[in-house]
Amino acid sequence: MELFTREIILSIAVIVVSSSEISRAVDCGGPQISSTIVVGSSSSNFTSIQDAIDSIPTKNSKWVKVQINAGTYKERVTIPVDKPCIYMQGQGADVTTVTNDDHSATNTSATFTSISNNVVASDITFQNSYGLEMLENMLIHKISFGIRIPSLAARIAGDKSAFYNCSFVGFQDTVWDELGRHYFKNCMIEGAVDFVFGDGQSYYQDCVVNSTSLGSITAQARNKSSDPSGFVFEGGSVIGNSNGDSLLGRGYGHCSRVVFYKMNLSGVIRPVGWDAWKSKDDVSCLFFSEIQCTGPGSDTSQRVPWEKNLTDTDFNNKFSIPVFINQDDWLSQLPIGK
Repeated sequence: MELFTREIILSIAVIVVSSSEISRAVDCGGPQISSTIVVGSSSSNFTSIQDAIDSIPTKNSKWVKVQINAGTYKERVTIPVDKPCIYMQGQGADVTTVTNDDHSATNTSATFTSISNNVVASDITFQNSYGLEMLENMLIHKISFGIRIPSLAARIAGDKSAFYNCSFVGFQDTVWDELGRHYFKNCMIEGAVDFVFGDGQSYYQDCVVNSTSLGSITAQARNKSSDPSGFVFEGGSVIGNSNGDSLLGRGYGHCSRVVFYKMNLSGVIRPVGWDAWKSKDDVSCLFFSEIQCTGPGSDTSQRVPWEKNLTDTDFNNKFSIPVFINQDDWLSQLPIGK
């Protein structure tokens, strides 16, 4: 996406959310599920996921499960700000796919948009198919350039949102981790350009990050040192198709913050590791770090000199799950596995 457009969108989003209830998100009365809606064939409650979401009352305060049967759902799905406590459960990311190919703009192109607090999804693939065929041709013919148009698989802007065993597939801007506390467990995220971006306060645990072409994995948007946001990747791996072409992240915000902890980094990682981008004239507030990573891409001898050197103790004190996103134990209130 064009940088000017993206900056305007993010600025507006911050203004809107600052006056919302995102920082005061409450839980949904415990992890129990109050009702279940089934999406699938004509014998189910609904054949469209969006129709199922639309049927849930506004200001819902108890978990409603939307059980999505195996299949490919060619639609855009939006959970609006006034519909919390929704749990979308597929039958496996390999057999349950929500797909679309919109690439009009950052704030309108997402296949899945979640603005509400307290949203959970598991065992689903969210895909934006725009550019994927072009990417395949690029790889076959070993071409290193491609599209530069936003094609979001997911936009996540609510507090207390969690994703388990999900896949997010796109090319540019795959996951807009926009605002709020988010938890990703055993997920796969695929893209090429800034494909995890935004100002979320998010933890990616045991996830596979697939960098498919020349670009940057993260573009975190934190702009003040007092902002609690940042991206933490713990466990899992970074894989990719190219050799030494991908950055771990670049400074989309003046105080961008990204930590990779005990991840296996393949040779797809560029030796320099990080790019200051818009903060190249003052890197003092950037916070990029790698701790006990392994693999051919984990050699830090040629990394940027301003990368933060942290210890295990530093990580546990500042970036572990209980400290970074789960101070009020909201993860125990989720209906996953119930």
